[in-house]
Amino acid sequence: QVQLVESGGGSVQAGGSLRLSCAASGHTFSTYAMGWFRRTPEKEPQFVSSITSDGRSTRYDDSVKGRFTISRDNAKWMVYLQMDSLKPEDTAVYFCAASPYGSIPDVTSFGYWGKGTQVTVSS
Repeated sequence: QVQLVESGGGSVQAGGSLRLSCAASGHTFSTYAMGWFRRTPEKEPQFVSSITSDGRSTRYDDSVKGRFTISRDNAKWMVYLQMDSLKPEDTAVYFCAASPYGSIPDVTSFGYWGKGTQVTVSS
């Protein structure tokens, strides 16, 4: 199994930037697709972005496309989410997640989750 720990959350003004990090452990990290989800108290976890195991393909929800960038460093067992041009509606707890389907990760296949990191964007 893959264990995930997020960091990098915080409070920022609208238009600002944050970089989230996810530290992974486990013996199959390089074969897993990775993703970021976010949750607010009134919503179920929402898909934000994903990246294939080899890092060659990425996917973004329309709400963050052009503003967020997902990346990974398999040598360091790290996954990142660079968030630029942040909006108040981006406020949520952000979760790192892993899927065993490394090349074509379905949103429902992310079975391993971190505990989350809070991102707050103020006007």
